[in-house]
Amino acid sequence: MKPLLTKTTKPFLIYVLIVLMISIPVYYFVVDTIWKNELDEHNQIIVEKTAYEFNQLQLSEEALNKSLELWNHIQPETSIERISPSQVKQDSIYTYEKHLPFISEQKKERYRCLKKVIYIHGKPYLFTIQTNIEESHETIAVIALITIFFFVVIVLGLLYLNRKLSSSVWKPFRSTLDQLKTFNLNSQSTIEFPASDTAEFEELNQSLYKLIERNVSTYKTQKEFTENASHELQTPLAIIKNKLDILLQDQNLTEKQYRIAEDMNRALTRSSRINKNLLLLAKIDNNQFDSSEIISLDLLLHQSIDILREHFEQKNISVTEHITNEVQVRGNNILAEILINNLLINAIRHTAVGGSISVQLTHSVFEVSNSGTEKLNTDFLFKRFSKLSTDNSGSGLGLSIIQEICRFHKRSVNYRFENQHHIFSVKL
Repeated sequence: MKPLLTKTTKPFLIYVLIVLMISIPVYYFVVDTIWKNELDEHNQIIVEKTAYEFNQLQLSEEALNKSLELWNHIQPETSIERISPSQVKQDSIYTYEKHLPFISEQKKERYRCLKKVIYIHGKPYLFTIQTNIEESHETIAVIALITIFFFVVIVLGLLYLNRKLSSSVWKPFRSTLDQLKTFNLNSQSTIEFPASDTAEFEELNQSLYKLIERNVSTYKTQKEFTENASHELQTPLAIIKNKLDILLQDQNLTEKQYRIAEDMNRALTRSSRINKNLLLLAKIDNNQFDSSEIISLDLLLHQSIDILREHFEQKNISVTEHITNEVQVRGNNILAEILINNLLINAIRHTAVGGSISVQLTHSVFEVSNSGTEKLNTDFLFKRFSKLSTDNSGSGLGLSIIQEICRFHKRSVNYRFENQHHIFSVKL
């Protein structure tokens, strides 16, 4: 990803480069035109001044002819020739190229020419004057060098200005962005954006204030509802379960009535488990657990494996243990125990009869792997009430609780499928 200023700078530089490249022939055409006009004006002045000076001399016919012959000899780029009145024509201005014999280089020079009829002592003369024009390739080379120089100046100046603008003009925006990155709905803390004299940034801050206020209000309402609903449901669920237990002990129940009551009891047990898990999630979201306890993970893991040993034996699951001693972390002891139990129970539930489970604990990672046939859908893996198998005995919240406990302890849980084994790992 690229910064906003970089995205705007690149098209601007390309645009400037194109404009400057187009400007080179335009500069040449304009400069060449101006140069030709100046030469035409210069030639015109030379012709008129020469005619005026000859008329002022008041020379005789013979002396005038000698003077003109001398002029044509010492002024190689000009010539004055006597013409008859019938040869008088309009002024002629043109450009042509010719090779100079006294220059060794094989190149042609451009000349701007003027042919004009002048009158000396009342007689017509054709005045021809030629003035050298600057070489075109030299002009283009100079213009190109100047253009490249200014392009480099523009690029360096733009990069410098962008860096300065990025640290000053965009400072309020970056401060707002940093505030949003650190904001957490669970913390219930207010957020204060820095004041800005830029209208767009101030409008953004005000819109964010309103958005965050609505989200916080909605989040609090949802949390209160979940917590209250879960808490208030505990009592009636416990009463119903107690009544069902008494009913199941009644000797007068028929077999059909007993099956119905047993199904109701299983559904009620699952509902009670879901309710407890939702209440646990609400408490985690509300930061109602202490996170400063010293947890001996190896002891908790041995304890959980011993408790669940009967479940391993019921499904004939082989368990491989690689547990490092004295693995201690800081956090909440109750949540750590729930995390371990949920990972082990999840592995037992989704391991076929005769399968295998491996438990590994080091100072850097805690892993639980179980044999399987195909990779789970990672898009729905940690979502609440998502069904990744046909087993309906779970609450659908086990992996969500695992993820929330890891998030509470500022750790991460990851899933991968290798060698026909589902592997859940928690970085310590």
